[in-house]
Amino acid sequence: MNEDNMVTPKTWDEFRATGLFFLANQLLHVFGWALVMNIEDGKITSVFPARVKYRGFDDEAQTEQHIKIATYMAENGTVLLEEAKS
Repeated sequence: MNEDNMVTPKTWDEFRATGLFFLANQLLHVFGWALVMNIEDGKITSVFPARVKYRGFDDEAQTEQHIKIATYMAENGTVLLEEAKS
């Protein structure tokens, strides 16, 4: 965390595990954009923005990611609420 405790760097793996990468792409798909993540041998090798023609995700992918987001919120809700109040 930086000196003023306002920014905590995280990895792409951590961001992806929360389901927020998916959530960002849901919004970006509305505009024909996406964040693309290349994964080789289980390791993220690059992330970049791209124009895309697809819009949305299948039901199975959405359910899986919604569970990740709900888990993140359940585990971090109290901290997020306190941060919002300060």
